[in-house]
Amino acid sequence: MMDIAALDKAIYERYVVPTKRKRTRLTGLEFELPVVNRRNAPVDFKLIHRVTDAFIQRFSFHGTGRDDEGYIYAASDEKTGDGLSFDCSYNTLEFSFGTETDLHVLYERFVRYYTFVQEQLGKHGHSLTGMGINPHFAVNRNVPVGSERYRMLLHHLSSYENYGQAALFHHYPNFGLFSCASQIQMDVEEQGLVETLNTFTKLEPLKALIFSNSLWGEKQDILCSRDFFWRNSLHGLNRHNVDMYGLEFESVDEIICYIRSMSLYCVERNGKYINFPPVPLTEYFASERIEGEYFDGAGYRKILIHPEISDLKYLRSFKFEDLTFRGTVEFRSVCEQPVSEIMTSAAFHAGLMENLHVLTDLLNRDHVIYHRGYNASELRRMFVKRELPAVFDWKAVSGLLLRILAAAEDGLRRRGLGEEIFLKPLYRRAERLQSPAREMLEGLEQGKTMDDYIEEYGRLEAVREPSGRSRDWNDGGMRYASCG
Repeated sequence: MMDIAALDKAIYERYVVPTKRKRTRLTGLEFELPVVNRRNAPVDFKLIHRVTDAFIQRFSFHGTGRDDEGYIYAASDEKTGDGLSFDCSYNTLEFSFGTETDLHVLYERFVRYYTFVQEQLGKHGHSLTGMGINPHFAVNRNVPVGSERYRMLLHHLSSYENYGQAALFHHYPNFGLFSCASQIQMDVEEQGLVETLNTFTKLEPLKALIFSNSLWGEKQDILCSRDFFWRNSLHGLNRHNVDMYGLEFESVDEIICYIRSMSLYCVERNGKYINFPPVPLTEYFASERIEGEYFDGAGYRKILIHPEISDLKYLRSFKFEDLTFRGTVEFRSVCEQPVSEIMTSAAFHAGLMENLHVLTDLLNRDHVIYHRGYNASELRRMFVKRELPAVFDWKAVSGLLLRILAAAEDGLRRRGLGEEIFLKPLYRRAERLQSPAREMLEGLEQGKTMDDYIEEYGRLEAVREPSGRSRDWNDGGMRYASCG
């Protein structure tokens, strides 16, 4: 058993101590991309395994994870720290990237990986695309990768039925098998931690207007359904584990208290994942034993475990701004973007982190969306909808977004790496208040098909320099300006 003071010390050491150094400009990226069978049939997992093997051979990655049948579902490059994996399902391919200072370097590696995989899939009628919801989710075999972790996760989320009306759960516990994000991690230092979490939380409603890319609902009335899926799943039974912070932090101590209030739902013992009903950390570590269950190869068995302070490493936070044990903040609220604009989110966040005080001042003084009776969480829930509320001056909202983009561009210019070219698509989105999801919805209503958007949002195009020159990436004598 552990008292609160000891727990707070452990949280401090895990999450705050890594921020006690000067912030670098290193950036890490993760792109989760839907895989689709263009014949409107389920994804052929045997093809996925063949393409994975070919990728590993082509780029000298080594396998780091194998499923129950021996197929590789995760591989990495020891030199760069880059990874290829299948996130929860073989219907979702994830590219992750080791940290670099220059976003162009990460983009060059992405182009090489993406082009190779897209070409291999295309030979067999399959494709990657850039959307936050797999457009063939209703067709695909939505089964988890056969591994301890993913089996446990789906089993845990499926147990929502045991809670009755404890929360307004949706009925898609397998949402992680078809939901895709674009995530960025950046260094944060202790003195900037409070401001970073507070300011970027206030930014979330505005981000929804330009980054939403996960249509959902019978009338497709939700443009960013990923918020809904996480919040109204068992992960959201404790609201402090998901979504936005419902308060403004005044100190690092308050952040520690907030983390302490989060819930734990799984640990490992002897190589086996054990899951149990979500329990707040204070209650978990104050308990002599916790009853959970694990998969023994044939079914689930009950087991009693004794909490250990090392179990803190199994805490899973799904906050939009997530403080990690690496001394970074991970921004998790952005849907996967169209591939031709896949770097927009990374550039946006990197520029604003460089210009944090300006962003803070802009949002603190704002009366366009704030100081009008709504907090950030309420605004985000309104702004992810198809129908935007008439109580706001949307021309003024567009103007606010453009000022924020100017701050992001100024921050990137200060970095001196030419990364501001990645922001260009966001100006068009901000002027029209048109996210990729809204653009798709309007196109579908005008006669375009989902197949059109699978191709369009999966197309890789050359990045245009400010001078108008295109930047074509060269790899092994081949020039890649586009692929479909």
